[in-house]
Amino acid sequence: MENNHAANAKVFKAFCDENRLQILELLQTGEKCACVLLEDLNISQPTLSHHMKILCDSGIVIGRKEGKWTHYSISAEGAEAAQALLKSLTTVTVLESVGEAVCG
Repeated sequence: MENNHAANAKVFKAFCDENRLQILELLQTGEKCACVLLEDLNISQPTLSHHMKILCDSGIVIGRKEGKWTHYSISAEGAEAAQALLKSLTTVTVLESVGEAVCG
């Protein structure tokens, strides 16, 4: 795994907010216009834009412009990458060592 902590942190930041988790749940049923997301969430349009930027920067969500509105959906590739990242960071690797590390 390439050591890219800044990009990896963006992925986890996307999951670290109640509103963003709610947005992801809404997008599970398919693409949604920002106007529809606003109807379902108790947040302002600038707040939604802030959350959508974080989700899009993580690669988990993609947006496409249609007129004055943006339609958002979960990126299959971004979701797979996030799953792979979590798995790679939580997989325990046993290394053979000459001596044991002692803490304390």
